Amino acid sequence: MIKGPFQKHKLAWSAVLVVMALFSAVSISAPKAFAEGQASSDQDMRRYFQIIESAYQFIVQNYVDEVDAKKLYQGAMKGMMEALGDPYSVFLDDASWNYLNDTTVVGKFGGIGLSIAKQAIPAKAAPDTPSYVEVFSVFDGTPGWKAGFKPGDLITKIEGETTAPLVISEAQAKLRGEPGTKVTMTIRRGEAEFDVTVIRAVIEIPTVKSGLIPTAKGNVAYLRIMEFSPSTFPRVKDAIKTFDAGTYRALVIDLRSNPGGLLQSATQIADLFLDSGVIVSTKGRSDYENSVVNARADLAVPKDKPIVVLINKGSASAAEILAGALKDQKRAYLVGENSYGKGSVQQIIPVDETGFKLTMARYYTPSDENIDKTGIPPDLVSPDLELSEAATLALQALANEASIEAWAKANPAATVADRNAYAAKLKVAYPALEESLLRRLVRDELARTSTPPAFDLEFDTMLADALKVLDSPDFPAKVAATKTVKELVADKKAALPAAPATKKK
Repeated sequence: MIKGPFQKHKLAWSAVLVVMALFSAVSISAPKAFAEGQASSDQDMRRYFQIIESAYQFIVQNYVDEVDAKKLYQGAMKGMMEALGDPYSVFLDDASWNYLNDTTVVGKFGGIGLSIAKQAIPAKAAPDTPSYVEVFSVFDGTPGWKAGFKPGDLITKIEGETTAPLVISEAQAKLRGEPGTKVTMTIRRGEAEFDVTVIRAVIEIPTVKSGLIPTAKGNVAYLRIMEFSPSTFPRVKDAIKTFDAGTYRALVIDLRSNPGGLLQSATQIADLFLDSGVIVSTKGRSDYENSVVNARADLAVPKDKPIVVLINKGSASAAEILAGALKDQKRAYLVGENSYGKGSVQQIIPVDETGFKLTMARYYTPSDENIDKTGIPPDLVSPDLELSEAATLALQALANEASIEAWAKANPAATVADRNAYAAKLKVAYPALEESLLRRLVRDELARTSTPPAFDLEFDTMLADALKVLDSPDFPAKVAATKTVKELVADKKAALPAAPATKKK
């Protein structure tokens, strides 16, 4: 989650000033936020500043070839960010800065439609354990969606180059490119590993999809939030106005595979459903980053409208803020899977024609829980489809054969009965795959040339579970009896096996 993509403020960081002083790229004012009580730290800072300055001058004067100042600057910035050991604090070179601008401001770019992050490595892993690029979420209707990417997939190689040493901005730059060009990736899904070639297209960042789900008891409003950008809040408000015009009895907020985005967007949207209490708090080293966001009295969605929130392992950051706020305030019931667990806040700082993202604070839900690396457990577990290794390999073999694509092209007007009959034939050829999955693949292939619908009543079992919960006569009691995020995380940690006791020497 980030605070305003180009937000200006008066914070400064001495480590950044080191590089700024070396290359005179930009000046940032330095308040006394960290000055008091840190004499020893300041001495170390001055000492290392002098060492770096001396090393810079020595390199410039003595290196065998003429030195490119910009290259030295970017290398120093990249090295400082990597030294933090934080996958969310990264240097943004020219290409990465432009990519960020396209995705957060312009809203479209040439790519494959994946939101990615660096793979989290367990604390006890060996020091040389590689950290690959992990798929956070997949945007509907994009080349990545059509290729069958799933949250949790690891991209181990891009065009034959390992992604282990790449920071996320470098990986993004490699996946991005001119529409119509190809990019080949090596994917690891569970124990299976295979290559996928995708043709890039113009990716327009979708933020909201909505619709009214007709049920026997009346319409249920469906609101899918795919990312928290500057445009998300007004689009959510527009969707709610549409719901009001069509009348609805309950609401499903779908945050599955939502990688997050802007903090302000998430808190503004949470405020539409809450009329009091804490939405989120942030805590950092500086006073500037210590804040509490409270809900205002006005409501866009009345309290008598039951709400279910859908989450999965791709729901992260700002999505977890919204889910956590509604849960801790007893405003919604969570259905799905444990969320991703990204509980930090980044600021984006422009520097000359580049910039950097720096983790400045951690956020806490209303029950005062930071969910970093733990995520938010749902009130009702409703898992997404999990494929065995045999099923994963079978699915890749089916994709390589391209038989579904050929059949769909030859049968564009196929009926549901036609689809199901063809899926039954595929089941014989690929027994490791569930027939329901094959039916869904066939249906989706027939719909590749059209915009995916807002919701899927045919195969979305998690949505079906949400509708069942909403129809429960004791739904208000269910919500009232739910545990807070803090309590659920404590339960989750308590259930973990105890660490082996260390032997005394």
